[in-house]
Amino acid sequence: MSSIQNLNSADPFAEDSNLGGDSGISYVHIRIFQRSGRKAVTTVEGLPPKTDLKKILKHLKKSLNCNGNIVEEENLGMVLQLQGDKRKEIALFLIEEKISQKPSIKIHGF
Repeated sequence: MSSIQNLNSADPFAEDSNLGGDSGISYVHIRIFQRSGRKAVTTVEGLPPKTDLKKILKHLKKSLNCNGNIVEEENLGMVLQLQGDKRKEIALFLIEEKISQKPSIKIHGF
């Protein structure tokens, strides 16, 4: 029984940031949540900490003709919320303004 060497390998269930591929990339998540009926809310999480969220929100509200606010979530940090389904427009804005790159943007939803 002592000849089994596989038991000395790394624990696959251990919480190690080096396990699991691309650990150096921080993603920007753009999600949509259905409110009631046809109403929806788009959220943007994971923006770089150096960005000025108030300026971004002001520009998005003006260009997308919608209302929005900044919410501080306990485990997610600062989150932008915008009325309506604006996922594609927000992703395009983040890429054009070089706030985030296309491979680091994840669009979630139906």
